[in-house]
Amino acid sequence: MKILDDLLSTLHQESPVIGVCQGFFQTAVLTISCGLASTPHDGTYRHGDAIVQEAGTLLQKKALELAQMAYSPSPLEAAIGMATINSLLDVDERYCVELNAADLLTEKGSGRNVALIGHFPFVPQLRRAVRELWVIEKHPQKGEFTEEQAENLVPQADVVGITGTAFTNHTIEDLLSLCQPQSYVVVLGGSTPLSPILFDYGVDAISGTKVIDPEATLHCVSQGATFRQIRGIRLLTMKQQKQC
Repeated sequence: MKILDDLLSTLHQESPVIGVCQGFFQTAVLTISCGLASTPHDGTYRHGDAIVQEAGTLLQKKALELAQMAYSPSPLEAAIGMATINSLLDVDERYCVELNAADLLTEKGSGRNVALIGHFPFVPQLRRAVRELWVIEKHPQKGEFTEEQAENLVPQADVVGITGTAFTNHTIEDLLSLCQPQSYVVVLGGSTPLSPILFDYGVDAISGTKVIDPEATLHCVSQGATFRQIRGIRLLTMKQQKQC
C-alpha cells in the first residue's frame, strides 16, 4: 500500500517500545508518545489461533519495526502497527482544530448526499441533517449497505466519511479511489493518522486523536474501554493549509 509506504517514510524518530495494550475495543502503543487504533473484530478467529504471532515479545522490538506490522494481513497485528505509527507521528497542531468529526460531517453534509464508511454513534444526528445518508458496513445493520455497494454509492456522494480502520483492513486506497474529485472527503476515528500525507490522496480533512495523558489512556484501554470511554485524549481535525 503506497499510502502506508508514504506514512512510514515520515517516521524518523526511533524509540523503544514501552507498552503495547490490545483491549477488546481499542489498541494502544506507547513509544515516544501514545498512539491508538481500533481493535478489529471480523469474527473469523478460531479458539487457539495465534493472531498476533509474536505476542509476548513485542516490547523487544524497536518502534519503527513494530510500525511495519501495519502491513500485516492479520487485522490485530495491523492495528498494533497503526497504533505504533500514530504514536510516532509529529502532529503539527498549527493546522489542527479541536473539532469532532460528527460536527464537521454534519456541517459539510447539510442538505447533501453523504456516504459514511463505518457505523458511528453519531449516525442519527447526521441522518437528520443530510439529504441522503448511505452507511456502508462490513456487517450492515438494518438500513445500511454492504461493502460491495460502496462502488456504486460512494461516487454519488457530495461528502464522504471513511473510518480510519480502512488503514487496518487495507481498503483505504480503494475507497479513496471511488471518491469524486469534487467530493469533500474526511477520514475519521481513533485509528486515523493525523498526517498531511493523506492530503496527497484527495483527503480534505483528517479527524483523529492525540493522546495527552498516556497513563490514563492505557489504563482505560486495558480495561476494555470503548472509544467514548477513553480518557486522556484530544479530538483534533487537521485541514489542508489552504482551508485553515
